Amino acid sequence: MKKVVLRFMACSDLHYRNPDSIEKVRFEEGLRQLYAYADSQEYTAVDAVYIVGDFATSGTLEQMQLVKESLDRCLRPETVVNLSLASHEYHGPDGEAGARQRFDEVFGQPADTHRVIKGFHFISVTTTDGCRFYEPQITFAARELDAAHADTPEQAIFFFQHPHLSDTVYGSIGWGQGALMPVLVNYPQIIDFSGHSHAPINDPRSIHQDHLTSVGTGTFSYFELDEFDKIYTTFPPEKDIAAQMQIVEAYDDGSVLIKPWDVIAGRPFHDGWLVEKPWDPDTFVYTRARRIREAGRPHFLPGSSLTVAETAQGLRVEFDHADGGEDVNDYVITVRNEGGIVERRFVIWSPYFLSDRPEKMIYTAPLPPLGSGEYRVTVKARGFWYNESEDRLETILTVRA
Repeated sequence: MKKVVLRFMACSDLHYRNPDSIEKVRFEEGLRQLYAYADSQEYTAVDAVYIVGDFATSGTLEQMQLVKESLDRCLRPETVVNLSLASHEYHGPDGEAGARQRFDEVFGQPADTHRVIKGFHFISVTTTDGCRFYEPQITFAARELDAAHADTPEQAIFFFQHPHLSDTVYGSIGWGQGALMPVLVNYPQIIDFSGHSHAPINDPRSIHQDHLTSVGTGTFSYFELDEFDKIYTTFPPEKDIAAQMQIVEAYDDGSVLIKPWDVIAGRPFHDGWLVEKPWDPDTFVYTRARRIREAGRPHFLPGSSLTVAETAQGLRVEFDHADGGEDVNDYVITVRNEGGIVERRFVIWSPYFLSDRPEKMIYTAPLPPLGSGEYRVTVKARGFWYNESEDRLETILTVRA
């Protein structure tokens, strides 16, 4: 049986604000859960914690010191800690130059690092000019990746930067950067960790494989989702119920398990994503093409119900969740008049990003009132891979003047 030989945590977007901020409480609880999980395993070590940028909301000295105090209080001596800076750290006094100076004073580590931990290469690169990459970071990444590949060509290389690589994981359309990609594509064994978007890490699109493996790191502050057709824009109603991190384990056969963890619920979302041979792209299973091809359709269980009412606040819908495992992304609600013409149509997310989701979907859409008459209201479920339910819930709404 294969054995774990390395364990680390990857996270981002802590957004420390002040001594009483909820983000501080959540992050310290996340570290507690990390060690509790490790202590329950045969391999008990936590070898590293990597924080991939935006650990401070505005990069002040106080905020950086608060993060350092949390790390000093919560980490065990054997755990290596590494932080990188990003746009929010640069919001403080004297911009980027001031942030880098405070970072050096508080944490005493370079902004760009290459470490070897338990025989595995860890490379972390900090952005400049907000969340962009120029020289010398691009040359640094190329040089260090070349050295890591020469040392361990058939072993994962763990790479970290704040913004996602463009057009990879969920969140990378609005919050990605492409400058590093021409360098990184030469090394398929890279497992790349990034944040910036605040996208939920249990979204199945938060792992992406093509030229390499890309993984989102979530947030300890608030969710934002990278879709623009929802009635409440990119922020779901439950956006503040956010505290997620990745627990990563490497095995003695070279495989790597990435386990998305929900700190709010105190448990992993699922068994994890297993990358069998990180260095061999022919073995990649988390490709967009394959997942679109193999996606099942969400469906509503027998007995599912839908109720609709017009209220002073708008159109209130209540219905049972569709079934489909990880396949339910959102719901499309359509209101048609007696002639079959669409009068209202809106889209809401399924709260898939919560381990403890509400028993029913309940939402009041602030829409203009309907005129008197009868309306057919339908709900369809949609998955993450362009897969839509074949069935639907429907009911008749009667509006009286």
